[in-house]
Amino acid sequence: MNKKIVIMFIVAIIGIFLVNFTSNKSEETNNVIFHVTLADPDLYINGVYTKKFTINDGQYSFRFVPNGSSPEILSITISGKNFEISEDFKLKNTLHETEISEYFTWKYDGEKIIEISEMQEVSITINPNGNVMGSISVDILEN
Repeated sequence: MNKKIVIMFIVAIIGIFLVNFTSNKSEETNNVIFHVTLADPDLYINGVYTKKFTINDGQYSFRFVPNGSSPEILSITISGKNFEISEDFKLKNTLHETEISEYFTWKYDGEKIIEISEMQEVSITINPNGNVMGSISVDILEN
């Protein structure tokens, strides 16, 4: 009986190691150049979040981690010396039904690809359109 417990413990440790290793590898292929988790109204000034950062030339994409309390419309503007985009991302839910449960997943619809032609300092403005209580994480990934 003790051997089974030890073997199960070792298998669990190996499983955790493998999951950790693969998640680290995926982050290396999707280099995060900007990240913010907006879950506190104090992070907004006059209802919007703004930050400046430097971005290199290349192709980038947005990644969101929303939930049911996230803003229904998330307006994002990125502007720099030679660049400006603006998009209103709309929160969509998808119902998943199994034999024993129902649950929703959430995602933002909108244009998620960004093309930058040269390195520059940009300003990102995230407007939750009045819903500063709903949490949302926003990443910009280098493709």
